[in-house]
Amino acid sequence: MQQTEEYAQSLKTKPVSISKPGTSKSIFIIGTLFFIFGFVTWVNSTLIPYLQIACELNTSQAVWVTFAFYISYAVMAFPSSWVINKVGFKNGMMYGLIVMAIGALIFIPAAHQRTFGLFLTGLFVIGIGLALLQTASNPYITILGPIESAAKRMSIMGVCNKTAGAIAPLVMGAILLKDMNGFEANLATLNAADKAAKLDSLASQVIMPYVVLAIVLVVLAVMIRLSSLPNIQTEEETNNVATGKQRTFFSYTYLFLGFIALFLYVGVEVMAGDIIQVYGKEINIPLDIAKHFTTYTMIAMLASYLLGIALIPKYISQEKALRFAAILGIIFSLGAIFTSGYTSILFIALLGFANAPVWPALWPLAIDGLGKYIKKGSALLIVGIAGGAILPKLWAIIGEHVGLQKAFWILIPCYLYIFYYAAAGYKAGKNLRE
Repeated sequence: MQQTEEYAQSLKTKPVSISKPGTSKSIFIIGTLFFIFGFVTWVNSTLIPYLQIACELNTSQAVWVTFAFYISYAVMAFPSSWVINKVGFKNGMMYGLIVMAIGALIFIPAAHQRTFGLFLTGLFVIGIGLALLQTASNPYITILGPIESAAKRMSIMGVCNKTAGAIAPLVMGAILLKDMNGFEANLATLNAADKAAKLDSLASQVIMPYVVLAIVLVVLAVMIRLSSLPNIQTEEETNNVATGKQRTFFSYTYLFLGFIALFLYVGVEVMAGDIIQVYGKEINIPLDIAKHFTTYTMIAMLASYLLGIALIPKYISQEKALRFAAILGIIFSLGAIFTSGYTSILFIALLGFANAPVWPALWPLAIDGLGKYIKKGSALLIVGIAGGAILPKLWAIIGEHVGLQKAFWILIPCYLYIFYYAAAGYKAGKNLRE
């Protein structure tokens, strides 16, 4: 594969003695971190309807949950790159976990005061920690082996991530949304004082899960610090040195086009995972049923990840997998728009199957050959995760005017752009390296 040779020339790493068992151990450690990403990220699907009830919010207000969480990536991505340049990948992961634990603990005063703004602050801080963690771990797993098999390693990480994503709504839904239909019916019969007391009791239910989460995150931070995880450092860019050509960061067109693709992808992924419960409730599906919908999306993603592990790169290239994913995304989006009830929900869940190959394929294509700019490029891509803040919020605003189902038309141009990147965008500017 031509990209492999170019990558070898453009990205050099300091010699790290990693045996095959050592590599497997490193992948296991990073996989554990991706499991944490998944649990913390996809628990938002339960927090949205939970906080909507506990803090008495409408749909547009409740979607601030995803905004506060994902916008932190845009705020923290480049500072994360600076931190990682100073302390290295391994310590960057450790610090990210500690920051996440602090964010989880903010849920304690938020629940006691039943203040939506404090909940959003906690989510924002958790997102800052995740931005640091992802800025370190995503390029780490990409460069921990040949570029042509990067999508396979990223798919393995995706399995860890989405397994946690499937578990999180089940666990947190059972704790936070148990018999919520009966709770809401009872709430409607209460006077103002009794209603406030009932909602205070509901808000307090979130404290223990997030205290446990904070403890787990601190323990993991200590384990990372004590682990034998190799601290890979990238060296100076060597591409085009032989020809005397030097490149600036802004000359990597395919990286910036990849940033746009990632921004749009995370937006559609969040809508398929987090928004599906809100959408189900809005079309009059009982919340006791709708609270499981995110798990269905995650199961669809898991199936697709496993397929990707089996097929990429042996039978299908990263680029072709990305094109196929975009086509499926368009088909399933149209299905969600033009059907109704549970069938429409099914198509939203199936978007998980379409979405799964995008991140593993897009990430290595976008950072291939960046050389000394790999950390800065990775930080730029992490900024793209802010798409999970912007697109769902935009969907909710549009939905207030045309209906939430018609608002899913926002998905179509997103998948069309992802198709463009897979077909041509990932090659833009790469000929400058030759």
